[in-house]
Amino acid sequence: KDDRAGLARALEFVRAGDVLVVWKLDRLGRSLSHLLAIVTSLKDKRVAFRSLTENLDTTTPSGEFLFQVFGALAQYERALIQERVVAGLAAARKRGRIGGRPQAITGEKLDAIVAALDGGMSKAAVCRNFNVKRTTLIETLTRAGWRGADRADGRAQSGADR
Repeated sequence: KDDRAGLARALEFVRAGDVLVVWKLDRLGRSLSHLLAIVTSLKDKRVAFRSLTENLDTTTPSGEFLFQVFGALAQYERALIQERVVAGLAAARKRGRIGGRPQAITGEKLDAIVAALDGGMSKAAVCRNFNVKRTTLIETLTRAGWRGADRADGRAQSGADR
């Protein structure tokens, strides 16, 4: 799935005689087949393509050839980077490292927060008392499966299960 809205808008916007310019070839497509599909689509619309970093112009035979070569190299480079990242994460896990930011609410603190909410304390008061941001509180409660609902007075309903 290609969810890059900016690229989709640019491809819809270009017309015959236009030139689509990108900074670097690997910014246009995620794979060689994707790059080829985009450039073929541009050709069908009679839109030229230029990449500034690689000094590439697909309106010439040599530019078309270089496009194919650079596309393959860009895909190879992305694959190498991905391979290194995966290997690095695996090595870090072996050493006991866990990625990401430490959780702000864990174990006993979560139990105390849920007890406070089930006891009728408002989420705003919980945030103040436990020194956590509201978004952190909501996300943690959601992950924990707590389904307490707010009343009109802003306090949690009692007896909520988690």
